[in-house]
Amino acid sequence: MFETLKPAPQDKIIALIAEYAADERDSKIDLGVGVYKDATGNTPIMTAVAKAEDRRVKEQTTKTYVGMAGNVGFNNAMIDLVLGDSISRDRVRGAQAPGGTGALRLIADLLDVAKPGATVYLSDPTWPNHVPLMQAAGLKTATYPYFDAETGKVKFDELCAALEKMTADDIVLLHGCCHNPTGANLTNEQWDKVTEIVAKTGTFVLVDIAYLGFGDGLEADAYGVRKLASTLPEMAVAASCSKNFGLYRERVGCAMIIGANEEVANITFSQLLSAARANYSMPPDHGAEIVRIILNDDTLRKEWEEELSQVRNHMVTIREKLAEAMRQRSNSADFDFLAEHRGMFSLLGISQDKVEQLKKDFGVYMVGNSRMNIAGLGVDKIDQFADALVKVTREG
Repeated sequence: MFETLKPAPQDKIIALIAEYAADERDSKIDLGVGVYKDATGNTPIMTAVAKAEDRRVKEQTTKTYVGMAGNVGFNNAMIDLVLGDSISRDRVRGAQAPGGTGALRLIADLLDVAKPGATVYLSDPTWPNHVPLMQAAGLKTATYPYFDAETGKVKFDELCAALEKMTADDIVLLHGCCHNPTGANLTNEQWDKVTEIVAKTGTFVLVDIAYLGFGDGLEADAYGVRKLASTLPEMAVAASCSKNFGLYRERVGCAMIIGANEEVANITFSQLLSAARANYSMPPDHGAEIVRIILNDDTLRKEWEEELSQVRNHMVTIREKLAEAMRQRSNSADFDFLAEHRGMFSLLGISQDKVEQLKKDFGVYMVGNSRMNIAGLGVDKIDQFADALVKVTREG
């Protein structure tokens, strides 16, 4: 049986991690791995998370299954966090999933049951795993214009033109905030326009919101998904707690579906749970219970929100300082977009040859499409990185 198999293509980010680890230069910089790092280069455990985890360990009385929907209290808390009061709760259902990726897969399986072989339109570019994930569920994929590498901004007119051509048989995946890999977000006015278009065409909307709170704040980052939810008769949302709670290895996500009414929501939810049963049966509970405890405890929630603000402000500071360093060195505004982008990532818009040169000559590691993890830079490495980037882009 197995003799028919060939090695799977190596994941580019995994390969980059191995290259970085083997590099013996003390000055090397890791801008590839998509995890948050603080000023010391560590991915810390939030104090609110540590306290909630300690409480969970002390109070837990059983290890029995939590059910296919997972931790109900977690699901309700996540619906409140993401959607707020934008929609009547009788139309919304949530299912805990293994990370935001698991939530996406549940929704993709659901959509393939509802509309077999439908086309999911993804932003150009998008998170690389969106494509194989959707295709593995049986859906087709296509792209819509999103990012202008020359200006560092969203191609909004082209985006709108593409949305206008979609139909009620199509699905469009939108990044809720902190677009991965570009860092270029829609403004509130642009979200309003996008909502107006998809409401008119009837295109089904799936929002992937993996970085809530990493951009401009919890409320500000939720504007787009809440605008859509308050307007559209149905949609789906995949949320992740990996970044904003720092629970990467706990794999905590939530798949949310919105139906036109309570009856439709219940029927759709039954199919979502059927997808969960076929994929992994029951989700893990530990990380979800940590989130539930935090979101339902006023003191811990305040502490978490303060820590999240520190994380967000750290990345904004790096963005602003890097943009200024590049302006001074290049005597141009070519990299000012770095200060305007939000979240962990920005797409520099340089060629793969330049990316390779940065790695070879300066020990700077980033994904081949020039996506850099802002949080991986650190304030102390800004000048070093700016010097290298100017040499590669201006002199190389």
